[in-house]
Amino acid sequence: MSVVGALEDLNEEDFLADPGLLGSWERSAEPLEAAGMVAPSRTLLWRRLALYGLLTCSLLPLQVLFVALRSPGASALPLFYHGLCARLLGFRVKTRGRPLTHGPVLYASNHASYFDIVVLGSLLRASFIAKSEVKGWPGFGLLAILQRTVFVERRRGRSKVHANEIGDRLSDGDRLVLFPEGTSNDGNRVLPFKSSMFAATQSKNPEERVEGLRVQPVSITYTRLNGMPMGRGLRPFYAWYGDMDLVPHLLDALALGRVDVEVEFHPPLDPAEFGNRKELAAHCERAVSRGVSRALSGRDEATI
Repeated sequence: MSVVGALEDLNEEDFLADPGLLGSWERSAEPLEAAGMVAPSRTLLWRRLALYGLLTCSLLPLQVLFVALRSPGASALPLFYHGLCARLLGFRVKTRGRPLTHGPVLYASNHASYFDIVVLGSLLRASFIAKSEVKGWPGFGLLAILQRTVFVERRRGRSKVHANEIGDRLSDGDRLVLFPEGTSNDGNRVLPFKSSMFAATQSKNPEERVEGLRVQPVSITYTRLNGMPMGRGLRPFYAWYGDMDLVPHLLDALALGRVDVEVEFHPPLDPAEFGNRKELAAHCERAVSRGVSRALSGRDEATI
């Protein structure tokens, strides 16, 4: 059976719990039971892990080839891959607005979880800007490299180097996803955007400016689990922040059901219309915050 066929065979029963199989998930089940929801499912967890392994191993050699040959497929295949991963995870992604798909674009998004990569990767033919530590993550680091991620070091003295690298990629017509908060949040609010993250969008030297560059703010919000509003008690199952351990958090999430995610693409911006990068960062932060607040309140349903 193909991976796509296996995904299509998933039905609602696959996203329900296995009675009596809580095991180590007793702690995780408490907020779910309090909300009147089903407990984690081991069957669903292992099925998802198996399908994810099969999917990744099937497409990985092809992506390596595309990258080596500098083929257009190197940017197209991740879009297909993340789309299948989103289906596998039970993500129902709804969108508002339209993403820019031509020319150099810097998407400025809030960041609640590593799942943001899957969600945005299923909608955008783009690469990501990530902290350098991601490069060393087992498995995920290789996937990030193959998607031509720009890795940014946090130590002082490297900001100019990274700004130049990002500027070069944008000048080549690439589209990049930036998380200007500089870290992940709890999914209930947007942290202040760091203006230094927008250094590549503004330069006093005309020769270093990216012609035709647009910055598009993006809001991403995890709103419902199995049709029920997440709220502050359930959102931490998907938001990954603070000192949370990656593996236990991932296993908990893989054992749960269907998740509604709302993504809003705000009107694109011309960096040249802003006096400096602080003004640009503040504008993006306000737009993204409004989008998250709107999604959390349930006002104005997004469109599929």
